[in-house]
Amino acid sequence: MKDLINKVNCMDAMELLKQIPDNGVDLCLTDPPYGIGISSNPFRQKYKKQDWDNKPMSDDILKEILRVSKEQIFWGGNYFDLPPSQGFLIWDKHQPQNFSSAMCEMAWCSKQSPAKMYKKRVVGITKYHPTTKPVDLMEWCLLFYPDAKLILDPFMGSWTTAVACQNLKRNFIGCEKDEQYCSVGRDRLRQKTLF
Repeated sequence: MKDLINKVNCMDAMELLKQIPDNGVDLCLTDPPYGIGISSNPFRQKYKKQDWDNKPMSDDILKEILRVSKEQIFWGGNYFDLPPSQGFLIWDKHQPQNFSSAMCEMAWCSKQSPAKMYKKRVVGITKYHPTTKPVDLMEWCLLFYPDAKLILDPFMGSWTTAVACQNLKRNFIGCEKDEQYCSVGRDRLRQKTLF
């Protein structure tokens, strides 16, 4: 597993997860495909049209994530079969009432704590990927788990979780199966020294 840490792993999520032992990572912080078709929205595309979000993350991958991680944060957790939780993190995107897309997003958390709200306008953050999260949003998520030293994201997309981990001096394991986004990740992480 050591050869997976703090590097761009261009592979399928299941391939990565099978290499991690039970409870091998402290926290999984991820934004998996929800199955809502956002990847085919022409207004969200910087690269070629894709279909990665035509179906949600599989139950098999969800089970593997729960096996390998001690704690979890799933953006879009309301789309998956997860147990009830009081611990939701909510991103208020500061959008007007008549906004055609979601005004907020929810992340399901394994930690049972009161729901928390993060407020930041969504404008201008999709330059790397159609569903890029702000780096400071992912850093905010990590701050709720101060003892988590090794962070997993099996759906890295544009590698924002990895950038947030670097900024907070956390180790990460992650993967992305699309080479164009692995290239984006390499470019973003090249600006910093991997520890």
